[in-house]
Amino acid sequence: MNLIDVTKQFPSDEECLKYIEQMRWPDGKVRCPVCGNDRISRITRKSTTKNVRKSLYQCLEPTCKQQFSATSGTIFNDSHLPLHKWFMALAIVVDAKKGISANQLKEHLGIGSYRTAWYMAHRIRKAMEDNSASPMTGVVELDETYIGGKAKRRGAKYRSQKPRNEKFDMVLGMRERKGRVRFVHIADGKKDTIRRVIDEHIDPEVTTLVTDSAAVYDFAMHPDLQKKRQAVNHTIQWIVPGTDFHTNTVESSFSLLKRGLIGSFHRVSIKHLRRYLSEFEFRFNVRKDEDRFTTTLRRMAGIAPMPYVELIAVPKTEA
Repeated sequence: MNLIDVTKQFPSDEECLKYIEQMRWPDGKVRCPVCGNDRISRITRKSTTKNVRKSLYQCLEPTCKQQFSATSGTIFNDSHLPLHKWFMALAIVVDAKKGISANQLKEHLGIGSYRTAWYMAHRIRKAMEDNSASPMTGVVELDETYIGGKAKRRGAKYRSQKPRNEKFDMVLGMRERKGRVRFVHIADGKKDTIRRVIDEHIDPEVTTLVTDSAAVYDFAMHPDLQKKRQAVNHTIQWIVPGTDFHTNTVESSFSLLKRGLIGSFHRVSIKHLRRYLSEFEFRFNVRKDEDRFTTTLRRMAGIAPMPYVELIAVPKTEA
């Protein structure tokens, strides 16, 4: 569903609200998000401000009596933006291969302030996080890249080197051949850190694990997994001769990620880096889903709210 389809199908907030309601309660039984009771009554009222839903529900449980709408307890919770703008923003974000900045969303959708657009974009990214994804299987490529900093020397010889003399962060990338990609922001490139990521995200029964020849991988894998590893020495080759062992596909994912971060966002806060990684990872993994708009919207209607104070809070490691 592209932007044109969305504007035709959801011309008003009432249509958007009905669609979210169908997603939350597909069996037609509206339930209170607080106590779970399905004994409710519908309240219809005149909307006096843009932030008041015309359709409300009242829980009939005597100990609860909570009033709620279809957006209560979801990522849309307490939003001052009209739902049809949320829907248009989502249609733009899920189809923007290299991402779209909050400032562009603000201009395209006529949103009043940059902060509102920025908050909305991060809530969409939160819905794109996949914390329950299964471990990667088959032939998996594993490599690392660096985000931030600025390389002091240019040219092919130094292109793969980490930035010098400036703060940078490390991202470990994994990609299944003809399958999913996954980006993990890690604190450092030490063997214990990389081992934890491998143990969490790589299936022990993986067919082949392809990496570069970095020495850290010799110590970061368990012996059984080490037997399945194929190393490519990038100082002399990009593919193991006579085989299809290479890390080119995961590196192409890094290329798309960096072009998006630099070209669309220019710079991103390391504090929010994991959400940007989730956005690019999710969009890549659902690229063949013809109805990725609905897939993403269903996730937005099924996760808990993200208050603004939570978004701007200083991480515990920085406090």
